Amino acid sequence: MAVTAVGIIKLRNLFAVVMLSGIFSLLAATLYVHLTAVDVAFTEASVGAGISTLLMLATLAITGEHEKKNTSINFLPLLIVFITGAALIYGTFDMPLYGAVDAPANLHLIPRFIELSGTEIGIPNIVTSVLASYRGYDTLGETVVIFTAAIGVLVLLGRGGNRWRPGMAKDPKSTDGENEI
Repeated sequence: MAVTAVGIIKLRNLFAVVMLSGIFSLLAATLYVHLTAVDVAFTEASVGAGISTLLMLATLAITGEHEKKNTSINFLPLLIVFITGAALIYGTFDMPLYGAVDAPANLHLIPRFIELSGTEIGIPNIVTSVLASYRGYDTLGETVVIFTAAIGVLVLLGRGGNRWRPGMAKDPKSTDGENEI
C-alpha cells in the first residue's frame, strides 16, 4: 500500500493515478479481510475501488488526463494536512487497545447483540442482524454521502454542450471561442 501511495504522489498522468487509487482500495479491502472485517472490506471494494474509480474516470473524461506542472509550492495545504493528521493520531491515544477485553464494545455492545439481537430484530443469525439492522442506517448514510459526492462532482464540472473545457480544441469558425469541435 505504501508503494502504491508513493506512486500516486509521484505520477503526473491522472489516468494512472486513478488506476493506482483503485489498486490501493483493493489492497485496503484485502487488509480488512485479513483483519476479519469483511463488511468493511466489502464496502471498501465496492465504494473505494468501484464507484470512486468510476467517478474519477468520468471526471477525467470531462477534464484533461495530465496534471499541469506547478512551479510554486504552497505550504499552507501541506501544513493543514499535517496538523489534521497529528490531531487524528492524537485522538487514537485515547482508544482502547485492539481486542482488549475491557473495551466498551466488549463490555456493553457485544453482550447485548448476543443476548437480544434475536428478539429485537427477529433474525436468528447474530451477524446478519447486526449488519442488516443495527448498521443499516450507517450503510444508508454511506450511500447518501457517495451519491451526494457524485452529484457535487457533476454539478461542479458541468456537462454543457457548448462549453469549452481544458484539453478541447476550439472551433475555428466561432467568433467567441467558446464552441467546441
